[in-house]
Amino acid sequence: MKFGMQIDYAGGFAESAAKVAEFEKAGLDIAWVAEAYGFDAPTFMGYLAAKTESITIGAGILPIYTRTPTLMAMTAASMDTLTNGRFILGLGASGPQVIEGFHGVKYDAPLGRTREIIDICRLVWKRERVTYNGKYYTLPLPADQGTGLGKPLKMIAKPIREDIPVWIASLGPKNVAMTAEIADGWLPIFYMPERAQDVWGADLAAGAAKRDPNLGPLEICAGGLVAIGDDMSEVAEMARPMVALYVGGMGAKGRNFYNDLMCRYGYEEEATKIQDLYLEGKKDEAAALVPSEFLKLTNLCGPEGFVRERIEAYAASGVNVLNIIPVGGNPTATIEKLKTWVS
Repeated sequence: MKFGMQIDYAGGFAESAAKVAEFEKAGLDIAWVAEAYGFDAPTFMGYLAAKTESITIGAGILPIYTRTPTLMAMTAASMDTLTNGRFILGLGASGPQVIEGFHGVKYDAPLGRTREIIDICRLVWKRERVTYNGKYYTLPLPADQGTGLGKPLKMIAKPIREDIPVWIASLGPKNVAMTAEIADGWLPIFYMPERAQDVWGADLAAGAAKRDPNLGPLEICAGGLVAIGDDMSEVAEMARPMVALYVGGMGAKGRNFYNDLMCRYGYEEEATKIQDLYLEGKKDEAAALVPSEFLKLTNLCGPEGFVRERIEAYAASGVNVLNIIPVGGNPTATIEKLKTWVS
């Protein structure tokens, strides 16, 4: 099993990069860099590329609506070259609050757009002249939609890989099925190993049945807070506010993917109440209703034996990259300890 970590760069790029270099020496395999509505991710990923030697740098994630498909391909090719082939292009739809609110772009057809973007990226990386006639993207732009001067072009730079790994952050049935069909890896959130098969098993199987064998097996990256010690069981409770934010506040009624997921896990009543309270501004009350069982099973906090059991549960469910957020200790020491358990 490999280990990944979402990198926090709120304290400054230099400070964060220094920590990643330290984590790299401790054995961290993947550093994921998010992009929401703060700093852009590629700038920091490029900085990390210059400050590290072996760790894989992953976009976790780049929203599909904020760049043209060919710019997405160019960005990925640049990052892959800067890192000498240690880059992962992580893609996701984000949500309408960010896409329409911050970017002013219509949030529509996330599945269809994701599929077409990946098609186009793979054409660009092969340095083929890009002609594409999709439902959402047409290249070159048809004459009746522009000047008529557009020409099929191929990338003038030479990427070092034409098969840059593409991972998708997905939760819903159709999106997960598409991920299993066309992506190199899957980035689910709030992953509960014991119930993953019940929630996503059929979707993953449907996608895998259409999967190109040349892609190889689908990789899965999931995890949560990690705290190891006899007195660390309650650390998972720290995730309450974040879970409440996602389940209660990330979307309107009927348009919240995280709320839907909690319902599929069997917490329909709690999910409904959390959303009602959160949308009423009662955030603390909403957080209090997040089931303790949910927090326990989506994180890895407790005595060493318990954490080892959780790692085994993740592995048994198909996770081969454990995404960790070390809490309550020295994160470097936590990485080193975890690496000895799986080596």
